[in-house]
Amino acid sequence: MSQGAESISAEPILRIQGAALRRGDRELWAGLDLEVQPGEFIAVLGPSGSGKTTLLRAVLGLQPLSSGSIRVGGSPARRGNPRIGYIPQQRPLPPDTSMRARDLVALGVQGTRFGLPVPRRGDRARVDELLAGVGAAHYADRRVGMLSGGEQQRLRVGQALADEPSLLLCDEPLSNLDLANQRGVTDIIDRERRERGAAVLFVTHDINPILDRVDRILYIAGGRFVLGTPDEVLQSRVLTDLYGTPVFVLRAGDRLVVVGVPDAETHHEHDDDAASGAHA
Repeated sequence: MSQGAESISAEPILRIQGAALRRGDRELWAGLDLEVQPGEFIAVLGPSGSGKTTLLRAVLGLQPLSSGSIRVGGSPARRGNPRIGYIPQQRPLPPDTSMRARDLVALGVQGTRFGLPVPRRGDRARVDELLAGVGAAHYADRRVGMLSGGEQQRLRVGQALADEPSLLLCDEPLSNLDLANQRGVTDIIDRERRERGAAVLFVTHDINPILDRVDRILYIAGGRFVLGTPDEVLQSRVLTDLYGTPVFVLRAGDRLVVVGVPDAETHHEHDDDAASGAHA
């Protein structure tokens, strides 16, 4: 486990017990038990349609379970829990969006209040602090529609950190970013984990950008899952058993390549994901 996780109380920030979830007549997963400690970094892998994002929605209190329970900080999962920060996938904002960068981050500072957000004393200083923390201070007053995808994603991270959450839920936050911005966004998330002890649940298709940060992996496929350290999970034998067909984990330099994932499990994936083999 990471140094940040070891240095903080062993009381889990997230406890999932006996969880099951169905979509229509299909069971996405069942019997899921997971405890996430403060400062722990958990990667959630698996093909699209396997229930990774749905798991995050359940933790957010937006998706009821078929059975089982989810508790965050000792309390049942609920909508609008300020102990949770949510970082979505990067999707470009329209170029004509007139909102400034600081306005987007301010939504995280003011957005938990009832009714229209009314600026309070100290809000601007907090927004400036968040902008500086994610490396966005120098474009704080630019229109967000004119910013690059990486710049916009830094603002979303800043917004998610507004309430100093104990748990960060990251839903493929590196997709559509170049390598430099992937590294920058990952560094910000990891710093929050190391310095403040925030736990991280990180959904991704590509384990490589975060592999050196990850404590454990939850790999979901075909209604089944496996949970363990990267060395325990990312093995040909383990993934072959999970998928029920030969799957191979290869090393190419400092990158892991997973090949042989069945088409039936990846019918929602982009074709280039399967072709590159770099996506776990």
